[in-house]
Amino acid sequence: MKRYFLNLALFLFPVSSFFFFKCLLLKLGNVNVSDGVSVNGHTWFYGRGKVEIGENSWIGPRCRFYSDQSVTISIGKNCDVAPEVAFVTGSHEIGVESRRAGVGYCKSIVIEDGCWIGARVTILGGVTIGSGSVVGAGALVNKSVPSNTIVAGVPAKIIRSLDEVDD
Repeated sequence: MKRYFLNLALFLFPVSSFFFFKCLLLKLGNVNVSDGVSVNGHTWFYGRGKVEIGENSWIGPRCRFYSDQSVTISIGKNCDVAPEVAFVTGSHEIGVESRRAGVGYCKSIVIEDGCWIGARVTILGGVTIGSGSVVGAGALVNKSVPSNTIVAGVPAKIIRSLDEVDD
């Protein structure tokens, strides 16, 4: 019920301001936000799972966090998450012919430090996105991504590796 009121309050604030007050509300809604976090408006938190957002990270407007109390969605420090990114921890095993969505399960999602997640990306449970990686807009990330890598597409595939020279 806390998250319902949290979502309602976040919806009422202007989209890209009042970040300090939004972080206070998020903490009341059991979302662990560190210093310097900016969560834009119209972002929704579904379920009672643990959500952690590291310091100086940016969460774009209309992001959606679908969580379960058995797993964690963890975003590292200095990450940039563009608008309308979906973090989906739950799925189903393939069921019998009469009902293909079989037994449900949830897996954690980990976004390591320094990542950039493009607009309208969907990240599925069980995925870790390695530090310093970039996920191109519109990608479906269903497998873990190595550190310092650019991935894009549906499903996301490695486009290229980023090395220290790119700094």
